[in-house]
Amino acid sequence: MFFIYSTDSESMKAVIMAGGYATRLWPITKTKAKPLLPLGKKRIIDYIYEKVKPFGFDIIVSTNLRFKEDFERWAEDKDVELVIENTTKEEEKLGAVRALYEVTKEIEDDILVLAGDNIFSFGLEEFVERYRSLKKPLIALYDVGDVELARRYGVAILDGERIVSFEEKPEKPKSTLAGIGIYALDRRTKDMLGEYVRGERKDNLGDFISWLISREEVYGFVFENGNWYDVGNPDSYLEAFKMYLTNHVSEDVEIDKTSKIIPPVVIEEGVVIRKRSIIGPYAYIGRGCEIETSDVSDSVIFDDVVLRKAKVWRSIIDEKCEIRNLELSSSIIGGHAKIQRGE
Repeated sequence: MFFIYSTDSESMKAVIMAGGYATRLWPITKTKAKPLLPLGKKRIIDYIYEKVKPFGFDIIVSTNLRFKEDFERWAEDKDVELVIENTTKEEEKLGAVRALYEVTKEIEDDILVLAGDNIFSFGLEEFVERYRSLKKPLIALYDVGDVELARRYGVAILDGERIVSFEEKPEKPKSTLAGIGIYALDRRTKDMLGEYVRGERKDNLGDFISWLISREEVYGFVFENGNWYDVGNPDSYLEAFKMYLTNHVSEDVEIDKTSKIIPPVVIEEGVVIRKRSIIGPYAYIGRGCEIETSDVSDSVIFDDVVLRKAKVWRSIIDEKCEIRNLELSSSIIGGHAKIQRGE
């Protein structure tokens, strides 16, 4: 069941898929939608929204009931339509293909589909222009340049521009051209989503593409310039975070004379840093945190965290945690945790 909040018509509509539960980033994403995780002062989904907005398309964001209020707050100053999937946990989710079908089954326009957890530096103008000239399904590809890395993604084989094979997470990839969660679909192909979901089909959009290429001409568009990050796990999130971080320290942050800030960092409102602490480089410190005699780098610290005599590197700490007398490296700490080592 879906609740749709507005309707408009355009020759093409954009759909940002943001309804997953991001289990590989638990426990952080038990309480936070992955597309709303911070990348500096912005959120992951902000970068996607800003790439699409200049086209003037109607923009639909598909999410779930669990994170409905968070997305409503995010959307307050955005020109988007929210579509809410009536699920609250991983076991209930419809899956990407069925969710896309439910969102688009009444839409008469072509659609530009974007995964809500992808970060890319390149623009979409050439991709959209090429789709408009083809009027055939067009799939965005990026050469990850490494066979082992390609095993994580859907991998395409091209004959010219046409995709002749698309294999989801292959054991032995035949190329390093990865699908990057950006699709342009004509109305006829969009209608084929219904045929696909009526069978016992997998819920990954890559599997839909594999099914589609045996029935239709499907084309690939290779982005050759710029960067792309699939924010699927803590490492890729922190890498994207480092790439997109720009320096910002809120005016009311209290930093004593013995502490040091090494840019780039983002330090939100109400933070207190004292007693020879070192923050940065590449640190996000959420609102209301208290940091004493602690070092933080390559890490994301959410709101109202207390750090005392702690060293935090390449880690993510959720809100309202208290960490004392401890070194954390490559760690994820769930919300409200209290961890202390003896003096």
